[in-house]
Amino acid sequence: MEAIQTSLTGLTNFALYFSIALVLLLAFTFIYSLVTPHNEWKLVKDDKNAAAATGFIGAVIGFAIALASAISNSVSLIDFAIWGLVALIAQIIAFAIVRFVFMPRIVQRINDNELSAGIVLGGTSIAVGLLNAACMTY
Repeated sequence: MEAIQTSLTGLTNFALYFSIALVLLLAFTFIYSLVTPHNEWKLVKDDKNAAAATGFIGAVIGFAIALASAISNSVSLIDFAIWGLVALIAQIIAFAIVRFVFMPRIVQRINDNELSAGIVLGGTSIAVGLLNAACMTY
């Protein structure tokens, strides 16, 4: 019985960090959808647009990778929340860089369901998430 109690001592912290992570993840998906000129939800759900799905899920994965690093390296819940917001901003900047520097027509290409555009956007988002995560190890 003592072994079980010892194992569960971190359950409260787990629940707090996990809850905040889910809130940040939901906030990210909402904000990201607002920032992008194309409507990911409509494109994915109604139009079955693979390019939009690939780009969007890459952004979500990239953010989740950075968020996981923020959880692992934070010293408190506030520290985690702050670095989670930094990760969110970095992912939004990644979209802006792809849109305005690398592929100025990316919005139209995603609307046209060009999978290569979605792969570039999703891959860049994951790469930025990995770099963001690595930079959070202090």
